[in-house]
Amino acid sequence: MAEPLTATQLAHWRTFIESSWALHTRLEDELRAATGLSMNDYHVLVALADAPDRRIRMGELASRLVLSPSRITYQINSMVKRGLVRKESCPDDGRGQEAVLTGEGLTVLREAAPAHLATVRESFIDHLDDEELAVIGRVFAKIRKV
Repeated sequence: MAEPLTATQLAHWRTFIESSWALHTRLEDELRAATGLSMNDYHVLVALADAPDRRIRMGELASRLVLSPSRITYQINSMVKRGLVRKESCPDDGRGQEAVLTGEGLTVLREAAPAHLATVRESFIDHLDDEELAVIGRVFAKIRKV
């Protein structure tokens, strides 16, 4: 059985959970209202835009976005229907599939980015100084490795 949290640890944990959920909800709501995209849509578009040849194997994309294989399949299929991405066989392994960013998907991302980044800035970045941001970066890089 796990050791109980101290009162201080519990307070920090609850603050983290409640504020991160509130932040995610605000980002999701603002992004949908401004662009019609979900946060998952946006993060898929960003990952593909940053990838070599704007393509990523489905399994790697799922891992990068911390989604299950079935969830990434559902997500990509939804985005294929909207013309934002397409699925193609992997050139070096015909059994695998890659998600590929379409021109329309890149245009949608470029149009959505300013509004989303404004919300990120207003809801998160502008409330922290550079040192606090650096601490957050180090902490979550450490947690991501777990």
